[in-house]
Formats: sequence, structure tokens, C-alpha cells
Amino acid sequence: MAVTLEEMKNYLRIDQDEDDSLIENLISGSEKLCKDILREDDPDEDSIFRTAVLYAVAYLYEHREEANHTELMRTLRDLLSTGRKAVF
Repeated sequence: MAVTLEEMKNYLRIDQDEDDSLIENLISGSEKLCKDILREDDPDEDSIFRTAVLYAVAYLYEHREEANHTELMRTLRDLLSTGRKAVF
């Protein structure tokens, strides 16, 4: 896991435990999404990958009701473009 629950809660500035399962699910989904964009099953958990995961989780958490997935994907592709493989 590129980002732990505690790291993510610190990034989001969340102290309570009410949303822990939601945040864990968002971390898991965001990591998969970033791996798909990179076209890698096991990417290096470098700063760019971690930054993209942190961004995706924060975006999805903050915009739970009205997330613009096209905007999110565009931003993640831009962040991860340097590490993206041509094919799987």
C-alpha cells in the first residue's frame, strides 16, 4: 500500500475514526486507478505515485457528492504521464 490510513487522515486533517472504512476504500480504489493509468501492476511507490494517490483520495473524499471523474482522470494522467508505459 503506497499510502497508509494514518498518512491519509493526516493529509486530510481528519482526527475522528468515523470515515476510516471509507478512506481505506478510497485508498484502495485510488491506487488501482493510478496503477491503471501507469499501466503497471506493481509501480514503484515513488513520490509521484504517492502524490497521485493522495490527490485522488482527497479529491474523492472532498467531492463525494459531486465528483467530476473526467477532471480527476485528466489530472491523474497529467501527474503520472512521465511514468506511464506504452502498453501493459
